[in-house]
Amino acid sequence: MENNMVDIYLFGKKYSVPDNLTIMRAMEYAGYQLVRGVGCRNGFCGACATIYRIKGDRDLKTCLACQTKVENDMYVATLPFFPLVKQVYDMDKLSVNETVMMQLYPEIYSCIGCNACTKSCTQGLSVMQYIAYAQRGDFKKCAELSFDCVMCGVCSARCPAGISHPQVAMLARRLNGKYIAPECKHLEKRVEEIKEGKYDDEMKKLENMSLDDMKNLYNNRVIEK
Repeated sequence: MENNMVDIYLFGKKYSVPDNLTIMRAMEYAGYQLVRGVGCRNGFCGACATIYRIKGDRDLKTCLACQTKVENDMYVATLPFFPLVKQVYDMDKLSVNETVMMQLYPEIYSCIGCNACTKSCTQGLSVMQYIAYAQRGDFKKCAELSFDCVMCGVCSARCPAGISHPQVAMLARRLNGKYIAPECKHLEKRVEEIKEGKYDDEMKKLENMSLDDMKNLYNNRVIEK
């Protein structure tokens, strides 16, 4: 069965591509060699942040190029990098209170509540809400709500207050993991066992295993309760 062809515009230039391709595959089909703005190709790394508009529609839409299919008369521009503000800090010296955000990311208190961040999120996250949790010092809720963030930066690109939402969320998740979430004794025990070499033989088997055998092993694994 042959695929239908659609017309898309990549950086203003028109191309005819099969309609079953993602934007990323369509760019390669059109002859682009992707050396930046491409990573995992499966929606996890956030490197392929993209903005587009459909002809006749005034709305500017956002997506990840690796997981969004092309549409006819789609005008595409990629954002391979957005300059987020990333503060340097020592996790062992941070205090878990409301002042930590004020010290490192004071711009979050300039949020005007426009919700542009949420509307533009490629993962469909409630970005403005998790920033509100960060403002209140509720790092646990901020961490939970931002868990699926892939750090693409589109939310920050649309923010009039200049907030670096992904970095704020990352700090909240680090604070939650280090200071708030309960310790996992089972994990600590397993790490010690790995250090002692208890699983060296199993690791050697995995290293020599074919990809198909490894997938089969994973899909039929026994999950601990």
